[in-house]
Amino acid sequence: MQTLLYSLTGADTRRHYSPHVWKIILALLHKGLEFELRAVSFDGIAGIEDGSFRSVPVLNDRGHLEGDSFAIALYLEQRYADRPSLFGGAGGIAMARFVEAFSKELLHPPISAAAMLDMHAMMSPADQAYFRAAREKRFGKTLEALFETRHAALADLPARLAPLRAVLALQPWFGGERPLFADYILFGVFQWARVCTPEPVLSPGDPVHDWFERCLDLHGAVGRSVPEAKAVTAA
Repeated sequence: MQTLLYSLTGADTRRHYSPHVWKIILALLHKGLEFELRAVSFDGIAGIEDGSFRSVPVLNDRGHLEGDSFAIALYLEQRYADRPSLFGGAGGIAMARFVEAFSKELLHPPISAAAMLDMHAMMSPADQAYFRAAREKRFGKTLEALFETRHAALADLPARLAPLRAVLALQPWFGGERPLFADYILFGVFQWARVCTPEPVLSPGDPVHDWFERCLDLHGAVGRSVPEAKAVTAA
């Protein structure tokens, strides 16, 4: 039985954009594992495997099912302990948990403001109805109103990246001399922005931008396999 990774896409099933899926794409390649990336829509998530999952990524590793990106990474680390480590030990797991929290609390909100309306435009009509209702309930405003806040939200992003720059001034990766799962967590966020919105998120010359470019070249430049967003959504 093969290894399957279920990934959220828009109407164009080649455009994988979920930040949480991208973490696991890189984690699987880091471990040197072969897998099939299987596209799924929001409407199709409930039908994945045994029907118990409500979000992606979902991994079917030769019959073993795992959901939640961090849980999948921990599973891969234990199951394939003889392959390159995703964490480099218990300290790396603790570090990755902090990076996960930092990412969700400080990076996801401004990128959501920039990306949500463009994500909606990428989806099938059925997914658009679900996505609009769910996200407008979450944010307490329409997608269009959220999009109007994008410039103010992104203006604050460079300051939020200051701790990342401080780390990258000392080492090439958040994992040290080589990338670890902490790098893949952060890569997923910026790849989400890259694929979904043409709004500038990282500036050339910023050490975080340079790090992201290195990430795009990892594992056969898999990050570049999906083109960056080009079309601008009308405000």
